[in-house]
Amino acid sequence: MKSFFMALSFTVYCSFASATVLPSAGTGIPSAAVAHAEQLHPQALANQNLERAIGLIDVTIAAYFDAQTFEMRRFYHLDKKAKSNERASVWMYTAGIEAVNAVLSGLKAAQEKGEKTLYDRHYARYVQLLDKLYAEADYYLGTFELVSYTQTKSWSVYAVDRVQEKGKANVSGVLNVYDDQMWLIRELLDSYRLTGKRAYLEKAEYLTAYVLDGWDVTRDSQGKENGGIAWGPGYTTKHACSNAPLISSLVWLHELYEGKSDKIAHRFIDAKDRKTRRSAQVKKQQYYLNYARAIYDWQKKQLLTANGVYADMMGGCVPNCDIRYEEQDGQRYRANTPLTAAVGKAYSYNSGTMLSGAVDLHRATGEAIYAQDGRLLAKNSFRQFASLGKDVPQYYSFETSGFNNWFNGILLRGYHEATVLDAGIGDYVTAFQRNLDYGFAHFNRDGFLPTDLLKGWAAEKEPQGLEGMFMFTYAAQYALLGKHQLEQQE
Repeated sequence: MKSFFMALSFTVYCSFASATVLPSAGTGIPSAAVAHAEQLHPQALANQNLERAIGLIDVTIAAYFDAQTFEMRRFYHLDKKAKSNERASVWMYTAGIEAVNAVLSGLKAAQEKGEKTLYDRHYARYVQLLDKLYAEADYYLGTFELVSYTQTKSWSVYAVDRVQEKGKANVSGVLNVYDDQMWLIRELLDSYRLTGKRAYLEKAEYLTAYVLDGWDVTRDSQGKENGGIAWGPGYTTKHACSNAPLISSLVWLHELYEGKSDKIAHRFIDAKDRKTRRSAQVKKQQYYLNYARAIYDWQKKQLLTANGVYADMMGGCVPNCDIRYEEQDGQRYRANTPLTAAVGKAYSYNSGTMLSGAVDLHRATGEAIYAQDGRLLAKNSFRQFASLGKDVPQYYSFETSGFNNWFNGILLRGYHEATVLDAGIGDYVTAFQRNLDYGFAHFNRDGFLPTDLLKGWAAEKEPQGLEGMFMFTYAAQYALLGKHQLEQQE
């Protein structure tokens, strides 16, 4: 277990170059004055990014996780050198898996470019850490029976909260949510692509079946599916975060099964009588792509705001937000709860997941609309979520209250992926690189970084301390930036 808790020492690079102006991103946003924290060759910068990501993960595992039970606590207080009593939710825990996947991906990219030192030193132990994280995630696992739109079935899925015995978590009603499963699906598929371990793919497909069972297949008066996935089986409001995060994973599954004959049951409601539940065997490659398209179209139609970014959810339940049921042929099924309004704050991750989805759908289909959507969303989201000079001259500030730090990391991932649509979107990626480096140079405390990278440690003076998932977020961002630098090389 020693390797899991090995904390790397950090070397802080404090010299900053004078601000230089980047060329326009070509996306309609005036280019900002952007200073590089270090004047390094792209390969050297990539290595530094990966080293910092690894250091952040190792420090976080040591500080937030129990050495015996591998239980993650939500907060760590630097002055008290103590974890909080509050356990991390499965979403916060999954941020650790995300960070490890990001490092493994960066290390593989570095190895392909001829940089083997970091790969040889860390890859095997991080694969081991990944296995450990998934194994211990079973403390969040539980089983329940769900009456959905097309069937009644028992499912084993992940609860919000951790319990003391593996597989015994209470996952009924509001105690599990679909977006938690979606983040795990994304990471499981990443892990499968990185390691080739079939168990990751099998679990990802199982959880995908579960969340697609939550897709509203009921029909409107025109015979069209109402569509959308509620926040969880115990909710009726349909959230951006319980729809868009699945799009990319569905495209990846489509690509994995492209050209293969594997089939899956597609469950739906008859379009003519709008009541009869039916099932048909279809090829997985088409099944997954069809759902990726449908979810993307639903969210774009229902949640895209006048500012060109995505609202939080469809609400305005009529007459209330109660879950409804109906009977058909002697069987009980979930029924539609009408929703009338897109409501709630526009969060950066809801645009980030749609941006990633547009990139992946464009790659899979070649359809120009997804590229157009992606370029426009990149521009609009940066205008919405980044503020030049708000806290530090020539630096872009992003919202850091609540869970926005993690949300912003999802947006960064979207920008990184969207550079295939327009290389100028890389300017937005650079804004994140600069903020991380600023925080690292000015506020690094024994390997920890503050919630606000530009303003420092003020927020962490509160009793609870520093959110563990933010440490994982910074690690994932640094690792992604390392990979980004490697991919930008000729």
